[in-house]
Amino acid sequence: MRILAVTNLWPEPGSFRGVFVAEQVAGLRRLGHEVDVEVVAQARGTKDYLLAAPRVARRARSGQYDLVHVHYGLTALSARLVGALPTVLSLYGSDVNTPWQARVTKLFDGRPAARVYPSRRLVDAAGDPAGIVVPNGVDFDLFQPPSEQERAAARAALGFGPDDKVLLFGAAPDNPVKQYDLYEDVLEALVAQGVAARELVLPGPGQTRADVVPKFAAADVLLVTSRQGTESGPLVVKEAAAMGLPVVSVDVGDAAEVLAGVTPSAVVPFPARRDDLVADLVWAAAEVLAAGARSDGRSKLGEYSQDAVIARLAAVYESVVG
Repeated sequence: MRILAVTNLWPEPGSFRGVFVAEQVAGLRRLGHEVDVEVVAQARGTKDYLLAAPRVARRARSGQYDLVHVHYGLTALSARLVGALPTVLSLYGSDVNTPWQARVTKLFDGRPAARVYPSRRLVDAAGDPAGIVVPNGVDFDLFQPPSEQERAAARAALGFGPDDKVLLFGAAPDNPVKQYDLYEDVLEALVAQGVAARELVLPGPGQTRADVVPKFAAADVLLVTSRQGTESGPLVVKEAAAMGLPVVSVDVGDAAEVLAGVTPSAVVPFPARRDDLVADLVWAAAEVLAAGARSDGRSKLGEYSQDAVIARLAAVYESVVG
């Protein structure tokens, strides 16, 4: 098939934003599909959501495409003029959970032939009985459990000693959705309890996709502190589990589904008070660190392999075009 992907989520230079969309596109191309990508907003600014519609329409008309795959609800604004081409719309979190974004999405989504969600929780939040779950996939070839020698080398290269307890923060600290301040509070509380907790941030300037692997290898736990109702994944939870890195996460996106039965790891519900959330995360992180073991996550993640996920998405395309 010939597919036009229209997205506001794309890893432009120096960014990992939307890397899961890029990996999805690469997987489709490996299956023999021709996929072109039109990036909306991002470097052009938010006004491009409104201004991009003629550009997207011209490209859709000239490319002899079988379908258009729109990624993210607000991007539907830019794809509203593609005409009779079948459209698949992927929704990712804020476009469902943030009321004004949900309203804009419903107003301009063009009644797509299929709506795709990365988790059952998001389907339920959208109240969409016809919603199709296709989770974001993990590259099992890239994210492999490290050997003890690889772990030791990664820790030494990043400046960590054998007794350090390294807590990985899986996002850019300046992204308010990820709540780096909550991560800092948990780290500080662990140190106050006598834990030799050390900080490690996953993104970095000029970093390639492969450069993140040693950070997963060096860490003792991934700590996810995202704001309630903002995540569809997060993908970093799957990547950590695939590498055997224990995860302590707030109950966002599909974290609870992914980590079900994975040990050691923990998912912490959101209490009413922030202080209670800090205390619960500190307790869970201390328990996981005390276990001192890698997780069995990889053995539980077969359905999230990139190949399995791409096959499911291709099946959605075939049903739409057929």
